[in-house]
Amino acid sequence: MTHRAAIIFRDGLTQFIQVQHNEKLLDAAFRHGIQLPLDCREGVCATCRGRCESGSIEMEYVDDDALSASDLEQGYMLACQTRLKSAASFYFDVDSNICNISQQRYRGRVSAMTLLSDTVASLELTLEEGEPELRYLPGQYARIQIPGSEESRAYSYASASAQSSVVRFLIRLLPSGLMSDYLRQRCQVGDSIHFTAPFGAFYLREVKRPLLFVAGGTGLSAFLSMLESLVEQGESDQPVTLYYGVNRESEISELVRLNALTEQLGNFSYQVVVADPGAEWQGKKGWVTQALESHQLQQPFDAYLCGPPPMIEATCNWLSTQPVAEHKIYFERFVSS
Repeated sequence: MTHRAAIIFRDGLTQFIQVQHNEKLLDAAFRHGIQLPLDCREGVCATCRGRCESGSIEMEYVDDDALSASDLEQGYMLACQTRLKSAASFYFDVDSNICNISQQRYRGRVSAMTLLSDTVASLELTLEEGEPELRYLPGQYARIQIPGSEESRAYSYASASAQSSVVRFLIRLLPSGLMSDYLRQRCQVGDSIHFTAPFGAFYLREVKRPLLFVAGGTGLSAFLSMLESLVEQGESDQPVTLYYGVNRESEISELVRLNALTEQLGNFSYQVVVADPGAEWQGKKGWVTQALESHQLQQPFDAYLCGPPPMIEATCNWLSTQPVAEHKIYFERFVSS
């Protein structure tokens, strides 16, 4: 028996490895060429300390000076003493280059490009035959090299098929930008595109309590990946609420997918919030924080925020000043380019 482990580093690069039954995580990492920090290997020095963010593990021995009771309660672990009992993900507060990890480069071809709204395009890539298996956590991103350029841009996956040969991205179309101009002017089905992956410390952790998702514009992409992942895993018994903010109605996209997800996940609901709506708009108006309701957040919950920096800051401020239950916040800021 083997278990899959995702190892996420401080710089966002992620490595997936197979851990044998009864094998320690540190040994499995070394076997895959990942040089995690270590010293004593005895559960004493805490050099190989990380945090288990999903899955089930057991540890053989941990010295009280290495991890306190509070550390253990928060999910901290020592790789030299950890054995996996299920698939799991781990975060280590070191950069990937220290651990001898490099980016994985992939080659794909454009299999579809669709304009979803005035400002949003959907780009679908199919991996070339013979490419390495593509794996990522829902919410992570890839860096896509723009054809005809040495420049690359970061985009969150908009699909959860982490082991599929087909991946999707939502891309904001700017009045002028290297990727925007490529998509509007030159993109053709069959174009060859290179990208590196996976990246990002923003990803769906193990779901143990209600989820609040807040998306700004194409920040919706990460949440589509998360929601589709929940569908693949089987419906969670925890409620999931998404607030999806845009500036104007013309920027709204992917409502068909969101409606389908409400059918597939009986505990999922969403609200679209338009900052500057037209006279005929009947939905929520204003900024996302004006649509949030503290009385609906009276049980401990996890909040995931993805969008422009002002939206992230405003939502964090709202959560810190309102009478809501204890919560954790995970966020991904992005700037369109």
